[in-house]
Amino acid sequence: MDSAPRKSKKKRVNGEPKRRGGGAVGCDDDEGMEEEECDVEAWDTLSKSFRQVQNVLDHNRDLIQQVNANHQSKIPDNLVRNVSLINEINGNISKVMNIYSDLSVNFSNVVHERRRSDRGGPNGANS
Repeated sequence: MDSAPRKSKKKRVNGEPKRRGGGAVGCDDDEGMEEEECDVEAWDTLSKSFRQVQNVLDHNRDLIQQVNANHQSKIPDNLVRNVSLINEINGNISKVMNIYSDLSVNFSNVVHERRRSDRGGPNGANS
């Protein structure tokens, strides 16, 4: 098996991409689709990245609720604690930006590789 990415063929149901087990779009385990028909790795990468982002955003929501509670309490120690909580929130926003940036680069690389392989070879020339 060569390592060049292959063009995915998506099955559609009612005009929408078919989902396997309620998960990734474009895959159907029931019909034994071959690798070129179902790019599981690409969907798993997307899913993993989106889960990471959602986990960070959920954590930020909790931190923001704590900052609000500390602010409303007007207790000096709680207000001082808010500085570190806000710094953590800012760091988490940077994490989300990095995850999306990496995802964008990876997706772009896959698209370029597929276009190259669709043209017939590594240099884009038909063999």
